[in-house]
Amino acid sequence: MGTSTVSGPNVPVLFDASILQREEKMPEVFVWPQADRPSTDLALKGRETEVPLPIIDLQKSGFWKNDEKATKEAKDVIGKACVEHGFFQVINHQVSPDLLTAAHQHISLFFNLSLVEKRRAQRKLGESCGYASSFTDRFANKLPWKETLSFEHSPSHSDVRDYFVKAMGEDFQDAGNVFKEYCEAMECLALGLMELLGMSLGIGRLHLRKFFEGGNSIMRLNYYPPCAQPNLTLGTGPHCDPTSLTLLHLDEVGGLEIFINNKWHSVRPNTDAFVVNIGDTFMALSNGKYKSCLHRAVVNKTTPRKSLAFLPKPAYDKIVRPPDDLLDSDHPRKYPDFTWPVFLEFTQKHYRSDMNTLAAFQKWFTSRNQP
Repeated sequence: MGTSTVSGPNVPVLFDASILQREEKMPEVFVWPQADRPSTDLALKGRETEVPLPIIDLQKSGFWKNDEKATKEAKDVIGKACVEHGFFQVINHQVSPDLLTAAHQHISLFFNLSLVEKRRAQRKLGESCGYASSFTDRFANKLPWKETLSFEHSPSHSDVRDYFVKAMGEDFQDAGNVFKEYCEAMECLALGLMELLGMSLGIGRLHLRKFFEGGNSIMRLNYYPPCAQPNLTLGTGPHCDPTSLTLLHLDEVGGLEIFINNKWHSVRPNTDAFVVNIGDTFMALSNGKYKSCLHRAVVNKTTPRKSLAFLPKPAYDKIVRPPDDLLDSDHPRKYPDFTWPVFLEFTQKHYRSDMNTLAAFQKWFTSRNQP
């Protein structure tokens, strides 16, 4: 299965947490610079450091029943959150608790497999789907203490179930069925949130829904194993999501942190809610009005952490540009027109996502298209 230690700067390391967490010294490739490491203050202060994310109750707001007054209140709350930091929570989302439980169970079943078995679904270099163990194939240092399994969901055909059977074998039909149903439920929720976001931006209820309808989505299963030295590493480094929205369902283990007002704040897990945040692509769609916020994930010594991330994206041929209603002499265009595949190529092959991804992409894209 390969070595789990690093004998030199050019020798790759395999992320096998069952071995690594027993070693006395963490390999240097997993050690983050002092300035990036988790703050002990968060652990010491506990809830004093938590950020109170706005809560959107889709049932109470009347959104599912087209209650105009209550829907207006919900879109105002979302608009305020997205201008300030781009994070909010959604409850009464109509995603079945049983489905959420089943999805988390299948995360555990997959990531508890041996590394050899998981690598049957190994992600290919330059692609965004498949199994990745700490992204050792992409990065040479500051490796995240995590594993992921990513796959696409298409509203036009049942590709999720087929993906699991093709990648992992017939024994994974149940997993494929569960995640197919989960993706379909999440697509419905995501398009509903697009309506609220469109209303909050003042561009109409259906503008964003129509823009994202028909586009494939990325489903990502995140797994953060226990770590013997969690103060030296990160589960996910500080970054802004390059996608449009992230709809994140957390288990009961804390670890998500958001950078607001020059400080890191923890997010208290709520298994009844989805944590939703704006990504760089949506920030470009809003001409910078809505913020893509810096966030990260920390790990702990004893308990594995799981999360489900659903990432809706526009169809490959859709042009990402803000609607005219968001542009005037005081608000000129901030970003060039681009398509999602071009932005995806940039983040997969040319740049490691951080807080400056969109600005770096703009420079790269402009220079690439100059005559």
